[in-house]
Amino acid sequence: MTTSVQQAIAALPVPGDWLWQVVVRPRRRTLGIEVAPDGGVLFAVPANADPAAVADAVRSRLPRLVHEVRRRQERSAEPVKELVGGTGMAYLGRRHRLKLVPAGEGQRVRLYRGRLELPRPDTPDEGALRIAEWYAVCGSRWLSARIPSLASRVGVTPGSVRVRDLGRRWGARERDGSITVHWATMQLAPALVDLVLVHELCHVRAAGHGAAFRREVRLALADAEERERWFEEEEPHLWRGAVR
Repeated sequence: MTTSVQQAIAALPVPGDWLWQVVVRPRRRTLGIEVAPDGGVLFAVPANADPAAVADAVRSRLPRLVHEVRRRQERSAEPVKELVGGTGMAYLGRRHRLKLVPAGEGQRVRLYRGRLELPRPDTPDEGALRIAEWYAVCGSRWLSARIPSLASRVGVTPGSVRVRDLGRRWGARERDGSITVHWATMQLAPALVDLVLVHELCHVRAAGHGAAFRREVRLALADAEERERWFEEEEPHLWRGAVR
């Protein structure tokens, strides 16, 4: 089956410099396409996938897929921060300066008088971890208050929302119906965080990223395309915890 699907995709006008592969995922019912940070493409298909149907689905998505692969191939390296006083840190679209404060019992990362206070860490990695934990805690509170209205707009029952490190993904819908969001998304403006949430909520109604899914996103957010373009501009600048 995998070989037949590979042959069907290879017969399409797929750019010759692409690195792509096909994997069978028995739990899937439709085609899934994943683009890696370096531009590699993974086609996830059900066990009983029809090669011709998969090829037709890939063909219909090729223009948008070509754009996404090129964007990721050309994207600059992941931002790296030096955790010193004055370093810029973003939260919900607003920039704050980092302030190192003496470490001590009860001291914690917090936003105070327009600055993000960080108890002086022993190592840069420790400081990055503590800031990431702060984003996760603040993000969990903010998202939990935000998700009911967005779920109502999408027409689904709101589940719980979690915030943690998702690697290169910004959001995920879990098998238990909950939504997980990368802590780094909390650097974005609220309108873009909403876009990430709506994206995952719409997966409750439509699997994959085909026409049905995109229709659901646009029903929930009339300006989704504008927000997506804005997200593309902001995403390369999001800090994921790399320090020097």
